Amino acid sequence: AKTEMRKVLLVSLDGYGIAPPSKGNAVENAETPVMDRLRENTSQYAELEASGIYVGLPKGVMGNSEVGHLTMGGGQVIFQDLVRINASMRDGSIASNPVLLEAFQYASSHSNRVHFLGLVSDGGVHSHIDHLEKLLELAKESGVANSFVHFFADGRDTSPKSSPKYVQRLLNTLKSLKYGKLASIVGRYYAMDRDKRWDRIKIAYDLLVK
Repeated sequence: AKTEMRKVLLVSLDGYGIAPPSKGNAVENAETPVMDRLRENTSQYAELEASGIYVGLPKGVMGNSEVGHLTMGGGQVIFQDLVRINASMRDGSIASNPVLLEAFQYASSHSNRVHFLGLVSDGGVHSHIDHLEKLLELAKESGVANSFVHFFADGRDTSPKSSPKYVQRLLNTLKSLKYGKLASIVGRYYAMDRDKRWDRIKIAYDLLVK
């Protein structure tokens, strides 16, 4: 006899989490009869961690929508780019990365400069300043004549007014390496717009190409 396949519904509630009761705990203080009923059925209820090593991120690093969806879809811990790049820096294998070596060797042999464009912070969602510092070091060691950093300020995955701290850290790194230059600064609001707002992106585009 055929058995009827039971349907399962996966609902992702962004921002919905479990924390100890407190005055500012909106989820705990709200009227949530459906969720309360589901939680009461202990045989069919479980709580999952959503940050750090449980979703393939370093310990203490908060999760995000991309990481959460990837983990749920994969049904297992999938080590994120941040973890894998950090590991390659620790064991030194990043220095033999074929893509990086090819790019740096080409630039070196043709007396070209290398431009690094990206988010500069320690937010760890889209990038990490540690990685940029390592790339500058590798570019210098590979004989690249000079490198230029186009600094995309964060303020979303880090504190809104934290960018000056990262600018200073980058300047200190460039001074220590005696290599590379800070070429431009622009906010991620313009350079990393996700809403197809050309009026924003154009500001970053003009900065980079004009």
